[in-house]
Amino acid sequence: MEQISQEELNERIALIKKFKSLLQQQRQKFQEYLTVLEKQETSIEKENANALLAHTELEQQVVANIMNLQKVIVPMSELYASKTENLADENITNIQKELDDLQTKVLAQNEKNRILLKSHITQIRAQIQSLQNPYKTNRSVYAQKQNVGSMVAVEI
Repeated sequence: MEQISQEELNERIALIKKFKSLLQQQRQKFQEYLTVLEKQETSIEKENANALLAHTELEQQVVANIMNLQKVIVPMSELYASKTENLADENITNIQKELDDLQTKVLAQNEKNRILLKSHITQIRAQIQSLQNPYKTNRSVYAQKQNVGSMVAVEI
């Protein structure tokens, strides 16, 4: 095994700590996202439009945070892989596995919410189409077609 300088060792330790911290932040954001999706599902089932809107806005913020964090994690992951060469930290490996599990749960919950929302939208559309317009067959002053002028004469 090759000898590494104290400076290189300190650099690797700092890299591992920073990478671990970023992965923990990402794990926290995924957990937050999953919680939002679960609450969103409840709002869909209760047909609470205001809560659904609030959850959707919060979801967009969480996703934006995850995307921003991902922009830092990807290069950090590559740097980590190049610097540690088969010296993987068990904690980081565990966090990455948890992240994979959380991502799978998030995708499944997101798909479930999407299907539930589509179902509710279909039901609402059917209800709207089944509504009868009581004025549809009645002749009213407002329903009559009358000739209306299309030009206005202006004199100065």
